[in-house]
Amino acid sequence: MLKTERGTVRRATEDVGEPKLGLPAATALVVGNIVGTGIFLLPASLADIGSISILVFGLVTLGATALAIVFGRLGARIPASGGPYAYARDAFGEFMGFWTAWSFWLTAWIGNAAIAFAWVGYVNYFLKWDSTAGKLLIGLAGVWIPALINLSGVRNIGAFQLVTTVLKFVPLIFVGVVGLFFVSAENFPAFNTSGDSVMGALSLAAGLILFAYSGMESVTIVAGRVRDPGRTIGKASVFGVLACAAMYMLATVAVFGTVPADRLSTSAAPFAEAINNMFGGGTGGGLMAACAVVSGIGALNGWTMLVAEMPMAAARDGMFPRAFGRLSRRGAPIAGIVTGAVLTSLMLLYAHLGSQSGFDSILLLASFTTAIPYFFSAGAQLFWLVTGGRELNKARMARDLSIASPALLFGAWIVYGSGESAVMLGVLMMLIGVPVYIWTKAKRAEYGPAPAAPAPAGPVLGGTA
Repeated sequence: MLKTERGTVRRATEDVGEPKLGLPAATALVVGNIVGTGIFLLPASLADIGSISILVFGLVTLGATALAIVFGRLGARIPASGGPYAYARDAFGEFMGFWTAWSFWLTAWIGNAAIAFAWVGYVNYFLKWDSTAGKLLIGLAGVWIPALINLSGVRNIGAFQLVTTVLKFVPLIFVGVVGLFFVSAENFPAFNTSGDSVMGALSLAAGLILFAYSGMESVTIVAGRVRDPGRTIGKASVFGVLACAAMYMLATVAVFGTVPADRLSTSAAPFAEAINNMFGGGTGGGLMAACAVVSGIGALNGWTMLVAEMPMAAARDGMFPRAFGRLSRRGAPIAGIVTGAVLTSLMLLYAHLGSQSGFDSILLLASFTTAIPYFFSAGAQLFWLVTGGRELNKARMARDLSIASPALLFGAWIVYGSGESAVMLGVLMMLIGVPVYIWTKAKRAEYGPAPAAPAPAGPVLGGTA
């Protein structure tokens, strides 16, 4: 167990003899969760906003790097499973810990629906199941196959994550580097095609792009399953973000420059189209589509793990229903995995049946729910820096504040960029968590502070009993 100022945060696997994730597997988890199928479809969404999106990628990368450093600092100080939940609870108390856990849990299964939605387009590069029913069947397969892998235990999760990360990282770098030799300026969209102001376009693009970095906190969520978390968490978070940033920037420029903007904005497989335009055939596009399929399964596998890990950590602190904290003989949190897969399936159904721009809608909603844990994590670091009776090193304080403050502002900016619809729906989903918190508190027979101990019996000096 880990003692903190606000209470005890339990290590999720302190009593489970499961193998631990080292730096390579932990970094692979971060990269694997960041680089999902979302990046394979994101250029099509950004083409509707314009080339300004490339600038926004740079700005979001700076914010993401600051957050990764903050997560490293927090993970070294509080090396317990739960990540943002544990950090918010330590700094701001039990309810904010719960709300952060609830928001991240929403992000995990909503984001899985976005990954699965994009994954369908690349699977259909081969299957051509273009009916709504066919797309739903493919998407549901993408949701439930990783759920079965997660149910089999952490050893299989780590091995699967390493393999899928390697298989998708190399081809994306290939497109980003080789594609630069095929770039044509006339293919790029205009600077701002969003129909909004420059500030509005910047914020909208940021709201979409943040989801491409969602997952940078992955290793903090499973800190109890990580070997030497004090060192590994920070390194894995920063290495993962920087590697993905380089790949994202190169790949986005390459796709923008090789696929005409009017075709790109309506493409269901923009990276496959980019390869075909480079080499004039379908073989290269097929290879890229296959890489996107592998990428999506890898991301869904990692995020399915996180869907279960966050509520498991909260459940063991008595702030989620107890069922989420129970492990199978293989160390798998069954309730969290199955519940997350069911909710992801429902969100996928909504995306296919309820909106013409289902991918963008899910992305913006997931960006909002992602920004809440990021904001409070940065806030927890800021809180720790400026409070308490520690010995003050002014140079170190200035350095840490210069990272934590932009990370806090970055989280607030993403909330704004998510848009009114996503924020409204996200707030409603956040509010649903309040009755859940009340219910869990009632199950623990808690109301307010603990009652004072009764006075000892017997005569009292200086008065009457």
